[in-house]
Amino acid sequence: MTGTESDGSMSAPSRTAVRDRLDRVTDPELDRSIIELEYVDRIEIDGDRVAVEFTLPTAWCSPAFAWMMAVDARDEVESLSAVEAARITLREHMHEAEINRGVNEELSFAEAFPDADGDVAAVRAELDEKARVARQYDAVETLLEAGLDAEAIVALRPRDLKRPEADGDDAAVGATADATEAVAVYVRDRSFAVSVPAEPIERYLEKARETDLVSGPDDVLFRTPEGEPIDANSFDLVHQRGRLAQVNMSSQGGICDGLREAREERLEEPADD
Repeated sequence: MTGTESDGSMSAPSRTAVRDRLDRVTDPELDRSIIELEYVDRIEIDGDRVAVEFTLPTAWCSPAFAWMMAVDARDEVESLSAVEAARITLREHMHEAEINRGVNEELSFAEAFPDADGDVAAVRAELDEKARVARQYDAVETLLEAGLDAEAIVALRPRDLKRPEADGDDAAVGATADATEAVAVYVRDRSFAVSVPAEPIERYLEKARETDLVSGPDDVLFRTPEGEPIDANSFDLVHQRGRLAQVNMSSQGGICDGLREAREERLEEPADD
Protein backbone atom coordinates (compact mmCIF):
# COMPACT_ATOMS: atom_id res chain seq x y z
CA MET A 1 0.00 0.00 0.00
CA THR A 2 1.04 3.61 -0.40
CA GLY A 3 0.00 6.67 1.60
CA THR A 4 0.55 10.32 2.39
CA GLU A 5 2.77 11.42 5.27
CA SER A 6 1.67 14.11 7.77
CA ASP A 7 3.80 16.71 5.98
CA GLY A 8 2.01 15.99 2.71
CA SER A 9 4.79 13.93 1.16
CA MET A 10 4.11 10.46 -0.22
CA SER A 11 5.32 7.46 1.71
CA ALA A 12 7.39 4.82 -0.05
CA PRO A 13 5.46 2.14 -1.94
CA SER A 14 5.16 -1.22 -0.24
CA ARG A 15 6.72 -4.34 -1.72
CA THR A 16 3.20 -5.80 -1.98
CA ALA A 17 2.02 -2.85 -4.06
CA VAL A 18 4.99 -3.20 -6.40
CA ARG A 19 4.47 -6.96 -6.77
CA ASP A 20 0.76 -6.38 -7.48
CA ARG A 21 1.70 -4.04 -10.33
CA LEU A 22 4.26 -6.46 -11.69
CA ASP A 23 1.64 -9.21 -11.51
CA ARG A 24 -0.19 -7.32 -14.29
CA VAL A 25 2.80 -7.76 -16.61
CA THR A 26 2.58 -10.85 -18.77
CA ASP A 27 5.01 -12.83 -20.85
CA PRO A 28 3.42 -11.91 -24.19
CA GLU A 29 4.09 -15.31 -25.73
CA LEU A 30 2.49 -17.22 -22.84
CA ASP A 31 -0.12 -14.70 -21.57
CA ARG A 32 0.94 -15.45 -17.99
CA SER A 33 2.09 -13.09 -15.26
CA ILE A 34 5.84 -12.64 -14.80
CA ILE A 35 5.20 -13.02 -11.05
CA GLU A 36 3.41 -16.34 -11.60
CA LEU A 37 6.25 -17.45 -13.88
CA GLU A 38 8.81 -16.48 -11.20
CA TYR A 39 10.79 -14.25 -13.56
CA VAL A 40 11.22 -11.48 -10.94
CA ASP A 41 14.43 -11.96 -8.92
CA ARG A 42 14.60 -8.83 -6.79
CA ILE A 43 12.64 -5.73 -5.83
CA GLU A 44 14.48 -2.91 -4.07
CA ILE A 45 12.66 0.17 -2.76
CA ASP A 46 14.53 3.35 -1.84
CA GLY A 47 12.06 6.12 -1.06
CA ASP A 48 10.23 6.93 -4.26
CA ARG A 49 12.59 4.89 -6.42
CA VAL A 50 12.14 1.21 -7.21
CA ALA A 51 14.60 -1.20 -8.78
CA VAL A 52 13.40 -4.48 -10.30
CA GLU A 53 15.60 -7.29 -11.60
CA PHE A 54 14.20 -10.15 -13.66
CA THR A 55 15.50 -13.16 -15.56
CA LEU A 56 13.88 -15.06 -18.44
CA PRO A 57 13.97 -18.86 -18.89
CA THR A 58 16.79 -18.68 -21.42
CA ALA A 59 19.41 -16.15 -22.50
CA TRP A 60 18.12 -16.29 -26.08
CA CYS A 61 14.45 -15.45 -25.47
CA SER A 62 13.17 -13.10 -28.16
CA PRO A 63 14.57 -9.58 -27.55
CA ALA A 64 11.21 -8.15 -28.68
CA PHE A 65 9.37 -10.17 -26.01
CA ALA A 66 11.98 -9.27 -23.37
CA TRP A 67 11.69 -5.61 -24.35
CA MET A 68 7.89 -5.67 -23.97
CA MET A 69 8.12 -7.20 -20.49
CA ALA A 70 10.75 -4.70 -19.37
CA VAL A 71 8.78 -1.72 -20.69
CA ASP A 72 5.52 -2.98 -19.18
CA ALA A 73 7.23 -3.58 -15.81
CA ARG A 74 8.63 -0.04 -15.81
CA ASP A 75 5.28 1.49 -16.73
CA GLU A 76 3.30 -0.55 -14.20
CA VAL A 77 5.63 0.29 -11.30
CA GLU A 78 5.81 3.97 -12.28
CA SER A 79 2.00 4.09 -12.37
CA LEU A 80 2.08 3.92 -8.55
CA SER A 81 1.60 7.45 -7.21
CA ALA A 82 4.42 7.02 -4.67
CA VAL A 83 6.97 6.01 -7.32
CA GLU A 84 9.05 8.69 -9.02
CA ALA A 85 11.13 6.33 -11.12
CA ALA A 86 11.56 2.61 -11.70
CA ARG A 87 14.79 1.04 -12.90
CA ILE A 88 14.38 -2.28 -14.66
CA THR A 89 17.28 -4.69 -15.09
CA LEU A 90 17.09 -7.78 -17.28
CA ARG A 91 19.73 -10.31 -16.26
CA GLU A 92 21.52 -13.09 -18.13
CA HIS A 93 20.13 -12.30 -21.57
CA MET A 94 22.15 -12.01 -24.75
CA HIS A 95 20.69 -8.52 -25.39
CA GLU A 96 20.48 -7.31 -21.79
CA ALA A 97 22.77 -4.31 -22.41
CA GLU A 98 20.62 -2.92 -25.23
CA ILE A 99 17.35 -3.63 -23.42
CA ASN A 100 18.42 -2.24 -20.03
CA ARG A 101 19.83 0.92 -21.57
CA GLY A 102 16.86 1.43 -23.87
CA VAL A 103 14.14 0.85 -21.28
CA ASN A 104 15.77 2.92 -18.53
CA GLU A 105 16.60 5.78 -20.89
CA GLU A 106 13.06 5.58 -22.34
CA LEU A 107 14.28 4.96 -25.86
CA SER A 108 12.11 3.32 -28.50
CA PHE A 109 12.80 -0.26 -29.56
CA ALA A 110 14.10 1.04 -32.90
CA GLU A 111 16.51 3.40 -31.10
CA ALA A 112 17.75 0.61 -28.84
CA PHE A 113 18.04 -1.84 -31.76
CA PRO A 114 18.88 0.28 -34.84
CA ASP A 115 19.45 -2.85 -36.95
CA ALA A 116 16.03 -4.33 -36.11
CA ASP A 117 13.41 -4.61 -38.84
CA GLY A 118 10.56 -2.45 -37.53
CA ASP A 119 9.16 -1.78 -34.07
CA VAL A 120 7.45 -4.12 -31.61
CA ALA A 121 3.93 -2.70 -32.02
CA ALA A 122 2.94 -5.18 -34.70
CA VAL A 123 4.41 -8.09 -32.72
CA ARG A 124 2.56 -6.98 -29.58
CA ALA A 125 -0.73 -6.65 -31.48
CA GLU A 126 -0.37 -10.14 -32.94
CA LEU A 127 0.39 -11.69 -29.54
CA ASP A 128 -2.45 -9.76 -27.87
CA GLU A 129 -4.87 -11.13 -30.46
CA LYS A 130 -3.58 -14.66 -29.92
CA ALA A 131 -4.06 -14.24 -26.15
CA ARG A 132 -7.56 -12.86 -26.74
CA VAL A 133 -8.54 -15.93 -28.75
CA ALA A 134 -7.07 -18.30 -26.13
CA ARG A 135 -8.86 -16.49 -23.31
CA GLN A 136 -12.10 -16.61 -25.33
CA TYR A 137 -11.76 -20.40 -25.46
CA ASP A 138 -11.57 -20.58 -21.65
CA ALA A 139 -14.55 -18.22 -21.23
CA VAL A 140 -16.70 -20.09 -23.75
CA GLU A 141 -15.81 -23.44 -22.14
CA THR A 142 -17.09 -22.02 -18.85
CA LEU A 143 -20.39 -21.04 -20.48
CA LEU A 144 -20.78 -24.42 -22.21
CA GLU A 145 -20.21 -26.18 -18.89
CA ALA A 146 -22.99 -24.02 -17.41
CA GLY A 147 -25.40 -25.37 -20.05
CA LEU A 148 -25.52 -22.51 -22.55
CA ASP A 149 -25.67 -23.42 -26.25
CA ALA A 150 -23.97 -21.85 -29.26
CA GLU A 151 -26.91 -19.63 -30.16
CA ALA A 152 -27.05 -18.11 -26.67
CA ILE A 153 -23.26 -17.64 -26.42
CA VAL A 154 -22.75 -15.85 -29.75
CA ALA A 155 -25.56 -13.40 -28.87
CA LEU A 156 -24.03 -12.29 -25.56
CA ARG A 157 -23.13 -8.64 -24.92
CA PRO A 158 -21.30 -7.12 -21.92
CA ARG A 159 -24.68 -5.79 -20.72
CA ASP A 160 -25.75 -9.41 -20.18
CA LEU A 161 -23.05 -9.99 -17.53
CA LYS A 162 -23.72 -8.92 -13.96
CA ARG A 163 -21.82 -9.56 -10.79
CA PRO A 164 -24.04 -9.75 -7.65
CA GLU A 165 -23.24 -7.04 -5.14
CA ALA A 166 -23.39 -7.43 -1.37
CA ASP A 167 -26.34 -5.01 -1.11
CA GLY A 168 -28.40 -7.06 -3.55
CA ASP A 169 -27.95 -4.82 -6.60
CA ASP A 170 -26.12 -6.21 -9.62
CA ALA A 171 -22.97 -4.51 -10.87
CA ALA A 172 -21.58 -4.56 -14.39
CA VAL A 173 -18.65 -6.91 -14.93
CA GLY A 174 -15.31 -5.27 -15.46
CA ALA A 175 -13.26 -5.24 -12.28
CA THR A 176 -10.70 -7.91 -11.53
CA ALA A 177 -12.24 -11.09 -10.16
CA ASP A 178 -10.74 -13.86 -8.10
CA ALA A 179 -11.36 -17.55 -8.58
CA THR A 180 -14.12 -17.70 -5.96
CA GLU A 181 -16.35 -14.99 -7.43
CA ALA A 182 -19.28 -15.62 -9.74
CA VAL A 183 -21.02 -13.67 -12.46
CA ALA A 184 -24.64 -13.91 -13.61
CA VAL A 185 -25.06 -14.37 -17.37
CA TYR A 186 -28.48 -13.34 -18.68
CA VAL A 187 -29.72 -15.00 -21.91
CA ARG A 188 -32.84 -15.29 -24.09
CA ASP A 189 -33.80 -11.61 -23.77
CA ARG A 190 -32.93 -11.77 -20.07
CA SER A 191 -35.60 -14.42 -19.50
CA PHE A 192 -33.19 -16.34 -17.26
CA ALA A 193 -29.61 -16.30 -16.00
CA VAL A 194 -26.93 -18.80 -15.13
CA SER A 195 -24.14 -18.29 -12.59
CA VAL A 196 -20.58 -19.04 -13.72
CA PRO A 197 -17.06 -18.43 -12.31
CA ALA A 198 -16.16 -14.80 -12.98
CA GLU A 199 -12.40 -15.21 -13.48
CA PRO A 200 -12.33 -16.62 -17.07
CA ILE A 201 -15.01 -14.15 -18.16
CA GLU A 202 -13.15 -11.20 -16.63
CA ARG A 203 -9.81 -12.27 -18.17
CA TYR A 204 -11.42 -12.48 -21.60
CA LEU A 205 -13.12 -9.10 -21.24
CA GLU A 206 -9.83 -7.48 -20.18
CA LYS A 207 -8.05 -8.65 -23.33
CA ALA A 208 -11.06 -7.96 -25.60
CA ARG A 209 -11.03 -4.36 -24.37
CA GLU A 210 -7.25 -4.06 -24.77
CA THR A 211 -7.60 -5.15 -28.39
CA ASP A 212 -10.50 -2.71 -28.95
CA LEU A 213 -12.98 -5.43 -29.88
CA VAL A 214 -15.29 -4.66 -26.98
CA SER A 215 -15.73 -1.10 -25.73
CA GLY A 216 -19.42 -0.65 -24.97
CA PRO A 217 -22.23 -2.59 -23.25
CA ASP A 218 -23.93 -3.44 -26.55
CA ASP A 219 -20.89 -4.76 -28.43
CA VAL A 220 -20.89 -8.42 -29.43
CA LEU A 221 -18.87 -10.19 -26.73
CA PHE A 222 -17.24 -13.10 -28.59
CA ARG A 223 -15.56 -12.86 -31.98
CA THR A 224 -13.77 -14.89 -34.60
CA PRO A 225 -9.94 -14.71 -34.62
CA GLU A 226 -10.41 -12.08 -37.34
CA GLY A 227 -12.56 -9.98 -34.98
CA GLU A 228 -15.93 -10.59 -36.61
CA PRO A 229 -19.14 -11.62 -34.79
CA ILE A 230 -19.62 -15.39 -34.77
CA ASP A 231 -22.38 -17.03 -36.78
CA ALA A 232 -23.99 -19.78 -34.67
CA ASN A 233 -23.43 -22.23 -37.54
CA SER A 234 -19.66 -21.54 -37.36
CA PHE A 235 -19.47 -21.69 -33.58
CA ASP A 236 -17.81 -25.12 -33.37
CA LEU A 237 -15.11 -24.20 -35.90
CA VAL A 238 -14.32 -20.90 -34.18
CA HIS A 239 -14.22 -22.60 -30.79
CA GLN A 240 -11.82 -25.22 -32.17
CA ARG A 241 -9.52 -22.45 -33.40
CA GLY A 242 -9.59 -21.00 -29.90
CA ARG A 243 -8.61 -24.36 -28.47
CA LEU A 244 -5.62 -24.54 -30.80
CA ALA A 245 -4.45 -21.11 -29.62
CA GLN A 246 -4.94 -22.11 -26.00
CA VAL A 247 -3.07 -25.40 -26.44
CA ASN A 248 -0.24 -23.64 -28.27
CA MET A 249 0.22 -21.14 -25.43
CA SER A 250 0.03 -23.88 -22.80
CA SER A 251 2.64 -25.93 -24.67
CA GLN A 252 4.97 -22.95 -24.93
CA GLY A 253 4.46 -22.34 -21.22
CA GLY A 254 5.43 -25.93 -20.42
CA ILE A 255 8.60 -25.59 -22.47
CA CYS A 256 9.52 -22.32 -20.75
CA ASP A 257 8.83 -23.81 -17.31
CA GLY A 258 11.18 -26.69 -18.14
CA LEU A 259 13.88 -24.35 -19.43
CA ARG A 260 13.59 -22.14 -16.35
CA GLU A 261 13.84 -25.13 -13.98
CA ALA A 262 16.84 -26.51 -15.85
CA ARG A 263 18.55 -23.14 -15.72
CA GLU A 264 17.93 -22.80 -11.99
CA GLU A 265 19.34 -26.30 -11.40
CA ARG A 266 22.49 -25.41 -13.35
CA LEU A 267 22.96 -22.21 -11.35
CA GLU A 268 22.51 -24.09 -8.07
CA GLU A 269 25.08 -26.75 -8.94
CA PRO A 270 28.32 -26.31 -6.94
CA ALA A 271 31.33 -25.27 -8.96
CA ASP A 272 33.98 -27.93 -9.56
CA ASP A 273 37.09 -27.56 -7.46
